[in-house]
Amino acid sequence: MKAPGYFRARAPLRLSFCGGGTDVSPYPEEHGGMVLSATINQYAYASLRPRRDTRLTLASLDYDVVARYDHPRRLKLDGNLDLIKSVVKALKVRRGADLWVHSDAPPGSGLGSSSTLVVALIGVLSEWHRKPFSGYEAAELAYRIERIDLGLAGGRQDQYAAAFGGFNFIEFQGPTTIVNPLRIRPDVLRELEYRLLLCYMGQTRQSARIIERQTASYVGGRRKTVEALHRLKRETLEMKKALLLGDIDGMGELLHQAWENKKKLDEGISNSHVDRLYQFARKEGAIGGKMPGAGGGGYFVLLTRFDRKHRVARVLEAHGGQVVPFQFEAKGLATWSSAGR
Repeated sequence: MKAPGYFRARAPLRLSFCGGGTDVSPYPEEHGGMVLSATINQYAYASLRPRRDTRLTLASLDYDVVARYDHPRRLKLDGNLDLIKSVVKALKVRRGADLWVHSDAPPGSGLGSSSTLVVALIGVLSEWHRKPFSGYEAAELAYRIERIDLGLAGGRQDQYAAAFGGFNFIEFQGPTTIVNPLRIRPDVLRELEYRLLLCYMGQTRQSARIIERQTASYVGGRRKTVEALHRLKRETLEMKKALLLGDIDGMGELLHQAWENKKKLDEGISNSHVDRLYQFARKEGAIGGKMPGAGGGGYFVLLTRFDRKHRVARVLEAHGGQVVPFQFEAKGLATWSSAGR
């Protein structure tokens, strides 16, 4: 067998159904947070080819951007591929390599693509170094790189969803995160998958700015924000219960309630275009839905009546939405090597 020419990794993107915002500090340190999420069959990928010299090439295939350095020690954070550079720095890369990344969804889409990409990068570098990380180690390192090293505003859920994969109830107690995989009946998962619809609404956004404003509102004691976070936490527990009991209609109604509460966290979470499309979808048979990320644009997930799903899809696409097929993904971060190109 030929020696591997390439090391590869992929991590799945996620749908956050409820609780997003309660994973953003300082709320979880003060009250504890919780999120219900599931990974889907869309991914962030990283590929690495070792070099015989000390040169380092970093490339984003999505943006057709390349950065080249004589040695990994020469890396500078300058706004160009900083996410990749920060992972290379954190894992103390000292040898030459060519590194490529790409994702099935753009940053700002609401599917956790930036954090998922960091997890994939950690995976491919650990595969190359033959130093595997546990799910918790990979997720916590990804969180540290984004939130501390780069100072990007955001929560903790995306890194853990990408590292572990599957349907999870994730609890945040101060600095401790606990991933609880949910044992959902296969027929319930199939029914949920059958009736969910994922639509790209366009207008990707910078989630960090929304989260920064939301955090400032919470820290400033804005009553509307604090109460909305408390309600989202309660709705997350209710949604978990509905899911475990197989109450799909109840989950749809809770999605609607959660979206109404989430919009109270910051005025930038929704906009007139999204509100209009959601109203059309509800009239055609969507029981409920929400943006699975920080808000402001990107994807919207809707739970529909089974006999109206096609009508909901039709009205969304007639008004500029793009329906994207998906299935649930049970596995998290995966790494492998390949001899071919």
